Amino acid sequence: MVEGAPIRLVVPDPSDEDAAVTMAQGRSRPAWAEIDLAAVTHNAAVLARLVAPAELCAVVKAHGYGHGGPAVARAALAGGARRLAVALVDEGVELRQHGVDAPVLLLSECGLDAVDTALAYGLTPTLYSADAISAFAAGARATRRRSAVHVKVDTGMHRVGATPGDLPEIVAAVAREPMLDLEGVWTHLPVADGEQAEDRAFTEGQLDHFERLVAGLATQGVTAPVLHAANTAAGIAFPRSRYDMVRCGLGLYGYLPGDAVRAAFDTQAGGAQLRPAMSLKARVVAVRTLDAGERPSYGRLRPLPARSLVATVPIGYADGVPRALFGAGYEVLVGGVRRPLAGMVTMDQIVVDCGDDDSVRPGDEVVLLGRQGGEAVTADDWAAMLGTISYEVVCGVGPRMPRVPVNRPDAPGA
Repeated sequence: MVEGAPIRLVVPDPSDEDAAVTMAQGRSRPAWAEIDLAAVTHNAAVLARLVAPAELCAVVKAHGYGHGGPAVARAALAGGARRLAVALVDEGVELRQHGVDAPVLLLSECGLDAVDTALAYGLTPTLYSADAISAFAAGARATRRRSAVHVKVDTGMHRVGATPGDLPEIVAAVAREPMLDLEGVWTHLPVADGEQAEDRAFTEGQLDHFERLVAGLATQGVTAPVLHAANTAAGIAFPRSRYDMVRCGLGLYGYLPGDAVRAAFDTQAGGAQLRPAMSLKARVVAVRTLDAGERPSYGRLRPLPARSLVATVPIGYADGVPRALFGAGYEVLVGGVRRPLAGMVTMDQIVVDCGDDDSVRPGDEVVLLGRQGGEAVTADDWAAMLGTISYEVVCGVGPRMPRVPVNRPDAPGA
């Protein structure tokens, strides 16, 4: 190792609630995910204004899309979100255990063995089967506490939800239970981010179908105060889908799904921009100068084109940096300059070709996602190289990467 600046380990303070919530393995090495909570608050405020008068529901499942559930939930609420949504009972419990008391919607039916836990922590279930309705009704009777519930209907996603034909009976079953209150009826739109006319027609057809179903329930004397269908994409690209609530996930974290949605956002947002909330950073731990033709890392896949300084950085595919980035021409930022990988991504480390820049030293910051100087690397960039979506990129940052919260908002709407 070449002597240079000392390596600063980034270790969240265990006494800091947000940091403690999001800490994981790997605190003894200089690699971390930096979470800009003010960006989350800003994004929530922008989205809340855009979808008003509908309520903003912040989707914080999958540990806040990899950003840290409790911390981003609080930041989103500070920006104007009125509700939260998660996929799993455990995710809702984590929010409650860290003092988040806003309404929390479960986006799918939970297992029957988790019903009592969901009720104990005041989570709002989504229901679409007779068994789940019976279980939640029995649990509510046992605790003598009424529970708000939402019913989901499948209008074309074909994943979960009551079939349209079964919806009247499912809703009637909820209405028969005195300890259950039908708060919401909802559906999900799988191609609201689509670029093709066929996608738009399918989504419009889903909305027409959903509205007919809701009208049919009304003729039976059944109404719900919260109708919702829109995710981030639909809430922007299909204003009619906003109804009473919009469930925003990806947009909350600073990204938009597809060119059509981005164009619609630019038209509606009055010049506001979303800000990516996650940066992925590490520090150089070793440097060495190698001759042209040397082939660093596993497989010895690529010869160095010239004599180069090669920096070793302690982050790899176990942390969410896919091996496929090497072949895709991925570049990290060092000293505000884009630098290519010198060899294959390994489980714990990458090697970076710094060319003839002999000023790079151990301790220098490396940005894998985020901004450094005048350059930036985004999750959209990764997604384009990997043939995937930005959702997968941010959710894929591994559990042993500490999440370090920065820029906490001081006040609602900050």
